Amino acid sequence: MSNKRLVRNTNDEMIGGVCSGIANYLNIDPVIVRLIFVLLALGGGHGLIAYVILWVLMPTDEEPVAKANAFDEEEIIIN
Repeated sequence: MSNKRLVRNTNDEMIGGVCSGIANYLNIDPVIVRLIFVLLALGGGHGLIAYVILWVLMPTDEEPVAKANAFDEEEIIIN
């Protein structure tokens, strides 16, 4: 049995990573989850409230992200 957790995905986020985290947990496309939240937000505001609550309650993924350039935070001195 896999050890799946519902976490916010900070690697593929538009605003807070909630929709991407839910999509990763359910193994579906994040666009589908985002559309559901938008439709719920337009249809009475429940999607916006649910998104904010999930944003606060869901933990972030704690996997380190590889940087595009390994020297981003280092000073390079060439003599």
